[in-house]
Formats: sequence, structure tokens, C-alpha cells
Amino acid sequence: MSAETQRGPLAGVRILDLSSIVLGPLATLTLAGLGAEVIKIEAPEGDNVREAGSMRIDAHGEEHEKMGHVFMHNNRGKKSVVLDLKKASAREALLKLAKDADVLLSNIRPAAMERLGLGYDALAAVNPRLVYVTACGYSARGPYADRPAYDDLIQGAAGLPWLMQQSGTAEPMYAPVSLADRVTGLHVAYAVSAALFARERSGHGQHVEVPMFESVAHFVLADHMAGRTFAPGAHGERVSTGENGEGEAGYDRLISVDRRPYRTADGYLCVLIYNDKHWRAFMTAIGKPELFNDPLFCSQRNRSRRIREVYAWVASVMPERTSAQWKTLLDEADIPYQDVNSIEDLLNDPHLNATGLIGEDTHPTEGVIRTLGNPTTWSATPLPTLAPTPRLGEHSVEVLLAAGYSDDEVKQLLDEGAACAARDTCVASNAQIATTTAGA
Repeated sequence: MSAETQRGPLAGVRILDLSSIVLGPLATLTLAGLGAEVIKIEAPEGDNVREAGSMRIDAHGEEHEKMGHVFMHNNRGKKSVVLDLKKASAREALLKLAKDADVLLSNIRPAAMERLGLGYDALAAVNPRLVYVTACGYSARGPYADRPAYDDLIQGAAGLPWLMQQSGTAEPMYAPVSLADRVTGLHVAYAVSAALFARERSGHGQHVEVPMFESVAHFVLADHMAGRTFAPGAHGERVSTGENGEGEAGYDRLISVDRRPYRTADGYLCVLIYNDKHWRAFMTAIGKPELFNDPLFCSQRNRSRRIREVYAWVASVMPERTSAQWKTLLDEADIPYQDVNSIEDLLNDPHLNATGLIGEDTHPTEGVIRTLGNPTTWSATPLPTLAPTPRLGEHSVEVLLAAGYSDDEVKQLLDEGAACAARDTCVASNAQIATTTAGA
């Protein structure tokens, strides 16, 4: 690794990333952004998301390398190595790479990893210090363990479409982001970091399971268990909740149909009048200070119990002024608000551009691209500049040679299809240069 890529709090940590699509790649992107070296192990056909979404098209109308926008954003700062793990020599190569790795992450179903001879026990025998992470759909402890899992399915299983309908959509709907993948991916990132910390104390690695269903269900239930938090009392106690019903599930504030950007006289504005100070200031600002004494508004407890009425009242007041007029009034009253931004607004946001979250880079094959930076800032261990998203198999030769394979052994792996390399990758063998085209 160069000195540049060694920066960050996870400098020196090597991760073998067998994951694909969004969940695992987001986790390893996060870890690469913290300084870890991430070696992405791909099948010969590549990560399925390589060809998803928008792609660069050349002057002849042809798509460039397999570089869909989702793949590009989730896989910067990684090395791509292609191994066909169905072949014994490729599995042997992975085990060899694992000897010097700190972490192995897979979202291949555990049963399939066992069939490949790449389960935890096999890897721990090669490297007892290895942190072996399984990112799966459902925990192996439950009856859903063998079910396939994708973002939409987990959103449905965890109640998100139901909640969307409770909050006012005509039909159940998924959140329009890869919410289940990304929530679980962040669980993976902190689990890896914590497991590495535990290893520094114990000297031993371990198997860590991070399931999607449990991760997203936890995310949802922490907000919406509501009255179901309190088990039925032994002596006839009751649970007092809001308009959603006594002892019912669902956090009223979050599923109120009027919890949304408010329509103004000429557009929309996000406004949150939250505490007593805000409410008193708001009533004064609109010329009705006496309204704060109304039982509906006078305390956090009252507002919480009747939050749907509260939000409906605000929704009825907002159309009386333009967005600009409201901004002036809210600024003077020190009440928080925000614009309803589009994606284009986000890309041009002065704050995001100033903090470096939105940047630009020149990719070797895709030209100038917009990039997403790391949201965190570190005073003592500044974060690395991530390398461009790799072509399929771009680092196969480099990584295998570094693992101890000879030029001839690498060429043999390539010739038999156990490994593949990107176009124009060169292998020195018998003092000659052989250009490989496998996996192009």
C-alpha cells in the first residue's frame, strides 16, 4: 500500500470482501474510507450491480466498462480480484489470501459457503485471528435462516410498507432508497470495527453474524413498538398512548398524515415546531400568542397525545404565507426549518460542497465523475483519498503475486479460468509479457 492509502484509523487492516450488490459493498466502502485495504473478490461475471443504473456512454453509443453508478459509489477505494470459487484452485487462492487478512466479509448464504469449503471453521483453521463476518438475510438462529433476502423483501418483512400506508399513502410502498441494505451495511461496519477491537484484547478472531431482518426490525420497532412496549399489567394497568389507540403499535408523531413538508402559498417548506419555546414563539410570530395557552398546544405532553391534531392545525396555517415570508418569520422566531431539496439541489448544496461530501475525481475509464466523501472528520487520523472504482479483475494479478504466487502460477490460474484479469493486465512469465484478456 502507498502512504496515501495507509491513512485513517483502520490503516493496516486488510479485508477480503466477498459481498455484492449494496449491503456488503457499502460496509466495506465505509471501512475503506476509514483506511482499511479492501480486496473485493468477484465472480467472473462480476458484481451484479456493476451493470445497474446509469452508465457512461462513449461517442459511438457504447457503454464503457461495467461501471453502473450504484457500483461506482459503493466500491471506490477497493481492489478487484476475480476468482471462480467453484474451482478448487480458486478456493485455494482465497485461503492463501486469508492467511494475511484481518477480516473476511461475505453475503453468500452460509450453507453455500460451507459447501464451498469456506465456512468459518475452515477459515479459522488457516487464520485464527480472522474476523469472519456473515451478512445474511435472516439469522441462522431462526426458521427463516435459508430464505433469500433483498432490500424490498426485508422492507416488507420489517413493516415499512405498512407504515407508509399508515402515514397516508394509498397503497403500501417501499421507501425509495435501499434502506434495508444501507441500515444493515452500517451495522456490519461497526460490527467489524468492534470485532477488531475485541481481537486486540483477546488475540483471537471470531464469527460475527449481521442479519438484515433483525437489523431493520430493530430500526423500525425502536420507534413504532409504542404501546406494545408495555406488556399487559398483572393488576389491570392500562397503557395510555395517543390517537393511535390504547396500547397499540405505531408512533403517532411519525405516522401522522400531516407529518410532511407543509404546503405554503407558493410551494413547500419543512418546519418543525418542537418544544415549548418554539410553540410560544410561533404563536407570537403569527399574531396569536394566546393560542399557546390552548390545552392542545400548552405542553409537550398534551401535544404528544394529540399530535395528529397539532400537525393538521399547522398544515392549515402554512398556506397563509409564501415560503419566503415563512422563512423570514421563522428566522426571527428562531424556529427550525429547511427547504424541500431535489437531488439536483443536493448536488449543488453549498454546505455539502464546502464540507467535501460532494466532490469530483477523474476515473481512468469513466472520465470526470462526481464522488461522495466520508461524512466524518478525524483530527489525529485523517482519512485517505479513495482510489477510483476498480475495473473487473483490475488487481487480480497484483494481489495474487503479492500473496506469494509466481508469475507462472498466476498465468496458470488465469489460463484455467480460476482467476480472471482486466484487459491490458500484464503477467511476466519466463521473462516475457503475456497480456491477458480473460474477464474483459
